[in-house]
Amino acid sequence: MFNKELWKKRIYSILSLDSHPGHIAAGFAVGVFISFTPFFGLHTPLAIAAAFIFRLNKLTCVTGAWVNTPITIVPILGVSYKLGAFLTGARSTEFKISGLEWHNLERYAKSLILGSSLIGFICAVIAYFLCYYLVLRFRSKDAAQVEIAKEMAEVGEELD
Repeated sequence: MFNKELWKKRIYSILSLDSHPGHIAAGFAVGVFISFTPFFGLHTPLAIAAAFIFRLNKLTCVTGAWVNTPITIVPILGVSYKLGAFLTGARSTEFKISGLEWHNLERYAKSLILGSSLIGFICAVIAYFLCYYLVLRFRSKDAAQVEIAKEMAEVGEELD
């Protein structure tokens, strides 16, 4: 289920992209936001669509969309529902679901979407700054990446 070598390779490929750190981090942050939405099975297509619409890096956006794993989905759903119900002032009923399909979640939709959007936004902001920092740190340790970063800073935009 969790392939450590695959994730190491993916993280290395993200950190070594020849794109501006802000561009890399923005794609990852949008993907993280999408990963917290209750639209299961649509996270990857939504991330690809967002990457095209907002001209973000597709690799970082899709990787960010995979942050919320099957292990964390149920606890995140519960917290999202409770937070959304609290914010809307709705009476918090017992959160019982028999599956992750939309027809099972539909009656909790208002609270789920509000709660997951808020949690997703907070996590996306954290992910942006963390990813930005990691890209800069990675580039400072690699001579070729330092040169690319200097050229990007001089030009003020991405190099193609």
